Amino acid sequence: MKDFLAPNQTDLSGTFVDECQVADMLCQSVRTIQKWRVKGNGPGYYKLGRSVRYRLDEVLAWADARRKAHTSQ
Repeated sequence: MKDFLAPNQTDLSGTFVDECQVADMLCQSVRTIQKWRVKGNGPGYYKLGRSVRYRLDEVLAWADARRKAHTSQ
């Protein structure tokens, strides 16, 4: 995650990342991230002109909400 932050940055609320960075963070392909976006399954995103961006804190919260303690969950 350090690759996405400036050296002295600790506040994630204003940090936007692109779909390639989200795919790397979540160990998924960019195409999977795009499919999630179409189906509404993935993290929330922002459409800025023609660019799709994700807020880093929202992606981390989305991933954290899917944490499982064991396989029977």
